[in-house]
Amino acid sequence: MTRRFTTTFLALLVGAWAPVALAAGPIDCRMQFDLSGWSLFYKTASGAGTVSCDNGQSMPVRIRAKGGGITVGKSSIRDGTGEFSGVYSIDDVLGTYASSEAHAGASRSSKAMAMTKGSVSLGLAGKGEGWDLGVAFGKFVIER
Repeated sequence: MTRRFTTTFLALLVGAWAPVALAAGPIDCRMQFDLSGWSLFYKTASGAGTVSCDNGQSMPVRIRAKGGGITVGKSSIRDGTGEFSGVYSIDDVLGTYASSEAHAGASRSSKAMAMTKGSVSLGLAGKGEGWDLGVAFGKFVIER
């Protein structure tokens, strides 16, 4: 083989494997969101946000939370943030997460939650307004 052919062949071989190697590792994704809802033994909330990943991908999302427990209140979160782990594609963030929370607040309050969906984890934090008190279990859904 000639030197030029060998160099070209190696360049094509490396180029063909590079996207696979880059896609194999986890990516960092964050979510900015707004969420509001109410509870009286049954808890429901809805909102919207944007998921952005360090690989340049982003997508708008809708959020729904439903559950039950010993809970009462009404609240809203503005400019909340979420951090995902265990994500290999932006589509991995979509789906239903299992959640549980203890909450108490009046007027201005802070909220933090951690939840999972298979190997994907999501931590949420935000500040909001309203009043709430109780313990709730349920699901947190992120969809397009």
